[in-house]
Amino acid sequence: MIDSSIAARIVKAARIEPGETILEVGPGRGAITGMLADKAERLVLIEMDSALAAMLTERYAATNNVRVIESDARDLDLAEGGDIPEIVGRPYKVVANLPYYAAANIIRRFLESDDAPVEIVVMIQSEVALEMAAPEGKMGLLSVATRFYSEPEVLFDVPGSAFTPPPKVTSSVIRLVGRPDRPLQLDDESGFFKFVRAGFKAPRKQLHNSLARGLIIDVTEASDIIARAELDSMRRPRTLSIAEWGRLYEARVATVSAEPSGPDDR
Repeated sequence: MIDSSIAARIVKAARIEPGETILEVGPGRGAITGMLADKAERLVLIEMDSALAAMLTERYAATNNVRVIESDARDLDLAEGGDIPEIVGRPYKVVANLPYYAAANIIRRFLESDDAPVEIVVMIQSEVALEMAAPEGKMGLLSVATRFYSEPEVLFDVPGSAFTPPPKVTSSVIRLVGRPDRPLQLDDESGFFKFVRAGFKAPRKQLHNSLARGLIIDVTEASDIIARAELDSMRRPRTLSIAEWGRLYEARVATVSAEPSGPDDR
């Protein structure tokens, strides 16, 4: 990033308060790092490029509140006793200019963590940001997953001219505010999202057809599950709210539980 005004807007969007811990993922050459270091009580830099990590370590060697971790953010151990003790048991925020190919993966990893950040402010591809923040009634798989754990808001777009070399796509800065309470009480969150993924197998088709394809079941069986959830099988998957996906998942679980056991299950 070469536009200092954009860098300042990103730092301002993080709303850093005195005493806060900040994780910057992918600081690169440090376009926003100095501004973050001035505001945060603790700043942890996560950089996978060994040369850049070494450069940042040398640059901030005399700065007591900055620590550099050379790692891929997708591989970080975020649990207690893991790679980042600074975040265990205390609120923190993530600020990042994420690589497009890994953005959704990294964001999901932080959102699903037991020690999830209170806020994430990241710059990602505009198309992905808009999908994450899609409102109820227009949600895809990514927006269901994002809204399950956070309240997303697209803040502003960033033109290609803010970078060198300029990317071929527009970027956007999005803020994800962590939800203290989940919208659904689930015994098996991974099972729920596996089900929702199946429900979006054919997102442009009607719900019974998409669900049948995703679960590899007959359309009649899929329609029965939808009827149990008191939903219209003619709807498209994107029109469902998180609460309705929850009802549909519960109906599926109830259907499977009611199925008679075979000889091998006794």
